[in-house]
Amino acid sequence: QVHFVETGGGLVQPGGSLRLSCAPSGFTLDDHAIGWFRQAPGKEREGVACYDRAGSTYFLDSVKGRFTVSRDKPRNTVNLQMNSVQPEDTARYYCATDLRPIGACFTLLATAHEDGYWGQGTQVTVSS
Repeated sequence: QVHFVETGGGLVQPGGSLRLSCAPSGFTLDDHAIGWFRQAPGKEREGVACYDRAGSTYFLDSVKGRFTVSRDKPRNTVNLQMNSVQPEDTARYYCATDLRPIGACFTLLATAHEDGYWGQGTQVTVSS
């Protein structure tokens, strides 16, 4: 059974940093793309970052240069490092996969809302 545990959320001041961690189970992490998504109150869920099976990454334009995504193989996690956070980054952050063998971000980001496997999310609040 696919399961995710997202950790690392919390309250952070503007300009600060936060590191989110996604610990999946029930599938082989190396074989699939893992995406980080977020949803703010009253807004649609959006893809923030993705790490594909080839090690390539994707970032939402508004977080490029501030967020990085990486895979920690010994810990079997996918981590989202958030730097220079802004109030508009406030949202609940989720990790997800689609389990497609292609393991590509473009498919995960396009179809996760339909048939993705999702974690419960972790809340990030950016406020002074």
